[in-house]
Amino acid sequence: MTTPLVKSPETILVVDDTEMVRELVIGILKGANFHVLQANSAEDALKVALDHTGKIDLLLSDVQMPGMTGPDLGEALKQSRPDMHVMLMSGFIGGNLLVLNYGWAFIEKPFVPVKLLEMVDVVLHTPDKSQGSRQYDARRDVGKREQGQTPKEGE
Repeated sequence: MTTPLVKSPETILVVDDTEMVRELVIGILKGANFHVLQANSAEDALKVALDHTGKIDLLLSDVQMPGMTGPDLGEALKQSRPDMHVMLMSGFIGGNLLVLNYGWAFIEKPFVPVKLLEMVDVVLHTPDKSQGSRQYDARRDVGKREQGQTPKEGE
């Protein structure tokens, strides 16, 4: 009898300068069997990513942090890890405006665990051709959806 291949857990790098939020997010993700790396700043996240020899499937970062923003961290890490997905979170009103043109996923804090896990699943398992593209503009997709059209790759 052949043993089925067991998929290794996906790795998520969680970055938030607020310890309580970071620990809560880590607990939710570990409870869902993800392998979790953590950092309390963008600078720390760059070091963690550099030291981690395996794949990082997802960066889950706060938008507003001292020193470097989440979007800037995402861009920096995508240089060396182009296949990594990026998802940003913020509790500030308008935090999603900072990520609009990146095409990266965004979740507003506070969130319930099931919503976080649903969004992480979508980001990790739905092909998103716009991940990390500064040319992404969600307004174009909304207009096409209203007309019943599906946006084509590169649009």
